[in-house]
Amino acid sequence: MSTRLAHRLALSADRDVLHAAAVTTAACVLSLGLVYVGYFVHVLRVARKAPCLPDRGECLLLFGKHAPGGRLDIDFEARLDRAVSLWRQRPPGNVVLLGGGAPGEPTEAELAQAGLLARGVTIDLPMTLESQSRDTLQNLRNARIVLGKGFSRRVTLLSSRYHLARCALFARNLGFDAEVCAAEPRLRLGPQMLLRIAGEAAYVCLTDIGTRWARLIGHRRMIERSS
Repeated sequence: MSTRLAHRLALSADRDVLHAAAVTTAACVLSLGLVYVGYFVHVLRVARKAPCLPDRGECLLLFGKHAPGGRLDIDFEARLDRAVSLWRQRPPGNVVLLGGGAPGEPTEAELAQAGLLARGVTIDLPMTLESQSRDTLQNLRNARIVLGKGFSRRVTLLSSRYHLARCALFARNLGFDAEVCAAEPRLRLGPQMLLRIAGEAAYVCLTDIGTRWARLIGHRRMIERSS
């Protein structure tokens, strides 16, 4: 079993995740699905309207993507291409490359660094590798540690359009002053993309409702899971 699959299975069996899932399911059922539709529209809107050039671009957080055997897919390549484009237009003061990997394989952060250097980014660009995380929440938690508690500048979250709503939600919960930046020039809708957005909407729905519920009932452990 891969470490990625093991991580997902552990999350699906976690009692806090199950608690949040039960509350979220109840909310969606009692609203006849309208709650989920609201999150779907939100994820779609973020994916469509996300800019390709950040307002400030002081610190760039580049999200990696699962790359079995070190093979980068189209989404990962697009994220690297956008990062290079930003570097050429407005070099960021700091870049944090996010993402771990399976034992014995290059991490997502290492693959991102190699991809950027292969695209002509010079080694004087300040790049920090965060190579321990296995999901988006861990990406941002570890980035917060890397940047330090005193970090107060705005961060730019660079990822695929369908992924940005989740990134923004976690960043807000973790106390980041964040703006999003889309890897792709525009959103290309099709059956596969709609499925991805539907999946992201379910994830954002679960996380947001679970967090709000935890705050409502004062469930400290659940609150700490997302903050």
